[in-house]
Amino acid sequence: MRAEMKDGTKVVVVNDNGNSGKVSTSKFSHLLASQDRDFLLSPTGAQVKVSDLEGKVVGLLFAANWYPPCRGFTQILVGIYEELKSSVPQFEIVYVSSDEDLDAFSSFYGNMPWLAIPFSDLETKKALTRKYDVEGIPCLIFLQPDYSKEDTTVRDGVELIYRYGIQAHPFSNERLEQLQREDKVKLENQTLINLLANHHRDYVLSHTYTGVKQVPVASLVGKTIGLYFSAEWCVPCTKFTPKLISVYEKIKQELAEKGEEDFEVVLISSDRDQASFDSYLSSMPWLALPFGDAEIKNLVRHFNVQGIPCLVIIGPDGKTITVHGRSLINLYQENAYPFTNAKVEELEKQLEEEAKGLPALVYHEGHRHDLNLVSDGKGGGPFICCVCDEQGSNWACYQCLQCGYEVHPKCVRTVDRGDNVLVDPLVAYRN
Repeated sequence: MRAEMKDGTKVVVVNDNGNSGKVSTSKFSHLLASQDRDFLLSPTGAQVKVSDLEGKVVGLLFAANWYPPCRGFTQILVGIYEELKSSVPQFEIVYVSSDEDLDAFSSFYGNMPWLAIPFSDLETKKALTRKYDVEGIPCLIFLQPDYSKEDTTVRDGVELIYRYGIQAHPFSNERLEQLQREDKVKLENQTLINLLANHHRDYVLSHTYTGVKQVPVASLVGKTIGLYFSAEWCVPCTKFTPKLISVYEKIKQELAEKGEEDFEVVLISSDRDQASFDSYLSSMPWLALPFGDAEIKNLVRHFNVQGIPCLVIIGPDGKTITVHGRSLINLYQENAYPFTNAKVEELEKQLEEEAKGLPALVYHEGHRHDLNLVSDGKGGGPFICCVCDEQGSNWACYQCLQCGYEVHPKCVRTVDRGDNVLVDPLVAYRN
């Protein structure tokens, strides 16, 4: 027989012979314990009673070793956890594993300083996944000491950590609302000066043939500025940077022909050492914040940068135009300037018109199936071109309806199949 106190804090199991079994006084017991287990694993291998979590803020980390974003997020979370635990003992994290086997679990958990549900307890892990509707990993759920009230549960812990870091503690809805109010004020008061300068530095760096020189941030006010979050060690960054350099130089040339100097890019580096930063900046024609500058972390959080490369566009008034500058460069190259909504709408309409003249069906030399023209409202959507690896928009692309292969119209190389298939160039688009 199982008896439970009305407040849910105590569970007593009574055996058939009338003797009491395990007793748990933790509100977390029915979540994290099982019928034959009232403990969690610690990094040392010791067993920690679930009841020890009483009165603590607890984060449930759903993750797995086989998924790279989980590994990246875990590294960030470890730093925050260790910093918090040194001053806030009433905080804990519990790892809920989706690892494929015990060896993988042991290897991944070996890098974590917090508690874990035993790998063998599949039922508890499944129950937690169902309870919190976990549809993807990494996922971090924060439970307050009185977690029985559903409105106290914070479900978007991953975004909270990426955006605010340790400032999000105690990871409550009240704290989240406070941070969002502060963000709103910051956005309303945002200027280029308060983004890029501080009390100790009022300049950015420029790499010239004679060395590095200082450029006043004030000299950039009134221009369209691209904040380029990047690093030399990042493979996608090394692929995108040459493209951005080409676009940057074309925009600068077009503006110079008009007698204008209204565009600049500033590198916000995530390089791991000064030498890497110096090497990376030397390959670029634009400006940069100094390596390791304190404003870098503030900018990452302010714009919620969760991956690099990322290009944030700031308008002449110091306000954010878009955080999707990278996508716009991939889609429209130098034509994207000045990156405003009005400019993007103009480009989309132009491409829509161009799409009307494209063949409805093609046979591409790089694929074994027919490719159908699809567009916005007709099966189209954002995509990555399988030929050039660049992002595509929803205006038009060629798509294999059998396997999902997608390419830009500009990347299609048509070949004759030799089966006399007739193609009406406008049927698919108009219908």
